[in-house]
Amino acid sequence: MNRRSLLRQAGLAGTAAAAVSAPAVVSAQPALRWRLTSSYPKNLEVIFGAAEVFARTVAELTDDRFRISVFGPGEIAPALQALDAVQQGSVECCHTASFFYTGKSEAFAFGTNMPFGLNTRQQHAWLYDGGGIDLLNEVSRKFNCFGLPLGSTGAQMGGWFRKEVRTLADLNGLKMRIGGLGGTVLSRVGGVPQQLAGGDLYPALERGTIDAVEWLGPYDDEKLGFFRVAPFYYYPAWWEGAATTYFYANLDQYNALPKSYQAAIRQGCLEATTWMLARYDIRSPDALRRLVAQGTQLRPFSREIMDGCYAKAVELEKEIAGRNPDFAKIYESWSKARDEMRLWHRVAELTFDNYAASVSARR
Repeated sequence: MNRRSLLRQAGLAGTAAAAVSAPAVVSAQPALRWRLTSSYPKNLEVIFGAAEVFARTVAELTDDRFRISVFGPGEIAPALQALDAVQQGSVECCHTASFFYTGKSEAFAFGTNMPFGLNTRQQHAWLYDGGGIDLLNEVSRKFNCFGLPLGSTGAQMGGWFRKEVRTLADLNGLKMRIGGLGGTVLSRVGGVPQQLAGGDLYPALERGTIDAVEWLGPYDDEKLGFFRVAPFYYYPAWWEGAATTYFYANLDQYNALPKSYQAAIRQGCLEATTWMLARYDIRSPDALRRLVAQGTQLRPFSREIMDGCYAKAVELEKEIAGRNPDFAKIYESWSKARDEMRLWHRVAELTFDNYAASVSARR
């Protein structure tokens, strides 16, 4: 037998061996079934759908051996108790907003965003390269959870108001659905914050139980129909210059996973985050045009309102940092990253964006 024939046979044998061994490697991983409870209504196919994109990615990366089924709010746990269900072990994981749980610790606010906080790029940078994820997980572990960003909305709108608000005095007594520490800031300028789940917002606004509501942006807000009962649409959401939604897994369940499954979860979260942000950025412009065509009146928050809320937000940050060690530790990292990135963005990002926006408006 010549050398070429020997090499050919050796190659065929190697291929056959690989074909035999490959399935054995895959089958060595356990077949797992998890459930994920979402805080977001099923009819909002982007923010709810991000969890489905995540689950699909995890299944594909594990040859369908690790499947995660996604459930809407109320099917397993109420929308605002998703993290509680994960913490208690009644469900393996959830998709929610971390700032829903500032009652557990104000430090949870950083995961979604802080009032007058980071923009989308800055939030992503701090979480992934500024140590944010690890710092937040030091807090999450105290509640038997492991967390990762799963979704980004970009900058949000300031919400729908039944009447105009021009001054800080107009906020006095105003009942508004607003989440996280933004609600605390609102209370300090005289407002009355309400924590309501997405499915409860329209009825509350229609009946006058609340005077204003913030949810996300034009694409979701149009679907929820707020424009039918509140004509004034304000911007920007000073409490959510960017908003990150979050994946939480029960810590014991997550630690028990094979490393490859943990990696699949990390990759699934990244895939869903990119997908969500892209969908909102592409769909929001047309949705905003439709809303304005139907009579929506766009209004910027006045400088008086912005300055008044900013002052209260700064006071609140310092106050919480003085009494909550977990918050203080994260705040040190977050505020340093915020100030450094803002300095850099003023040089390049902001000047480019402002110029491009101004010339585009003149076309």
